[in-house]
Amino acid sequence: MTEFDNLDYEDRIKYYKSCLKKSLSERRYHHSLCVADEAKALAHKNNYDEKKAYLAGLIHDVCKEDSTEKHRDLMSRCKTYIDDVEKTAKPLYHAIAGSVYIKEEFKITDEDIQNAVRYHTVARDGMSTLEKIVYLADLVSADRTYNDVKKYRKIAHKNLDTGMLEALKYSIKSSTDKEQEIVKSTLSAYNEYIKKLRSKKEKSK
Repeated sequence: MTEFDNLDYEDRIKYYKSCLKKSLSERRYHHSLCVADEAKALAHKNNYDEKKAYLAGLIHDVCKEDSTEKHRDLMSRCKTYIDDVEKTAKPLYHAIAGSVYIKEEFKITDEDIQNAVRYHTVARDGMSTLEKIVYLADLVSADRTYNDVKKYRKIAHKNLDTGMLEALKYSIKSSTDKEQEIVKSTLSAYNEYIKKLRSKKEKSK
């Protein structure tokens, strides 16, 4: 038995928020709340469990501001494949580390939530509805102010798959503009959505 076993959903959320307040800066904590709200809104649009989406969105950046040393320690216990680009790109560490942290410290055994945290920066092919929701919520949350965020938000709320394709195009372009390497799972996800949406267009003809 753990300290979480007797907590209902609302009490768990309060506990997670208290932990995030301690480990994150005010700006990052605000971002986490915004992503949680956006994830809940996207879940509502797609008839998905709003509570689960809110929870996953809330904790997606739990390890964002931890040390590289802590990231690497947590990553050493990650059960999912970590490709060579991820192993050297420090800005990506927090997502991998976070998926392990929420299992070990928050006792979250739901693999869908673990994967939503794990892939919220790089995506992958075969993403679940929750994974897509958290990935897009992170991109278009209310605190985001980059150019065209309103356009991406509108697309995400209209259709998750179309939203994913546009989000991946944005992510890949950002990486190529900076001459950065691209994670294999990101390219796999992009290829999947290109094929999926192309097939829909062909069927509608």
